[in-house]
Amino acid sequence: MLSERRLEVLRAIVQDYVGTEEPVGSKALTERHNLQVSPATVRNDMAALEEEGYIAQPHTSAGRVPTDKGYRLFVDKLADVKPLTTAERRAISSFLEGAVDLDDVVGRTVRLLATLTRQVAVVQYPSLSRSTVRHVELLSLAPARVMLVLITDTGRVEQRMVDCPAPFGETSLADLRARLNSRIVGERFAEVPRLVQDLPESFDSEDRGTVSTVLSTLLETLVEETEERLVIGGTANLTRFGQDFPLTIRPVLEALEEHVVLLRLLGEAKDTGMTVRIGHENAHEGLTSTSVVAVGYGSGNEAVAKLGVVGPTRMDYPGTMGAVRAVARYVGQILAEN
Repeated sequence: MLSERRLEVLRAIVQDYVGTEEPVGSKALTERHNLQVSPATVRNDMAALEEEGYIAQPHTSAGRVPTDKGYRLFVDKLADVKPLTTAERRAISSFLEGAVDLDDVVGRTVRLLATLTRQVAVVQYPSLSRSTVRHVELLSLAPARVMLVLITDTGRVEQRMVDCPAPFGETSLADLRARLNSRIVGERFAEVPRLVQDLPESFDSEDRGTVSTVLSTLLETLVEETEERLVIGGTANLTRFGQDFPLTIRPVLEALEEHVVLLRLLGEAKDTGMTVRIGHENAHEGLTSTSVVAVGYGSGNEAVAKLGVVGPTRMDYPGTMGAVRAVARYVGQILAEN
């Protein structure tokens, strides 16, 4: 367990290294920070931190840099994340509020996160399995052909064509639409089969076949294994951090192309808390020189997907965590309002 003084020294080393990109020496620490101890005491504290694996000497210079273990302790001991300025909050709000649909929300969110953090932004689309029904629309395209449109609480829209066994009139279609929505709007997808199982029996015998066909298409849409979708932006930001990647940036770029890897990094959407994975905590070999900051977002108290950023371990953690959390909150508000 580190003493509070040595923790202050570690904080100062992390802050200086992130800001200057240069290994930090004891003289610089005493000049830049009000540590209220002598340079000799700071040198002793740095020696102890190095012995315990929180900092390391990258080469023969007198300076030290934080290790993955040092960054982890720094993040774990953060009293709070860096608050956004009023101008930043206003910019986030106005930029996201202009979105016209879910695709636009996700696209704007990726660009915004990449700009705010100057890292690689990753946004996961809301999963159908964690959604509820907002509305079902049925549109007649021909006497025996119907378009089924499923709209979720997160703004996701799924469309299916239904070829009916017999012509289905507008009156019957409107009746089915009304009864269907009255039963399943606001319900979890898992509950829908139970709620509609007896619906065909409430229609006249000549319409039951068509009602059953429409319901079958709806249920197939609900249980379909829809591929989890991600959007990535700001990859070019990594070129600013060439020195932070020991050999080459290529393994990082290759890992970012694998969406399965990124989904694992973001973690389970139901986990609404902030996740920070640092260096070798990332299991994928190509990402051991990076850190991932992610958080869940949703239209209520429950997360439906994750968003976050990937960048070098030499990251402004308080600022990045504050930006990721703020953007997630605004995205959740937009989903709830729309």
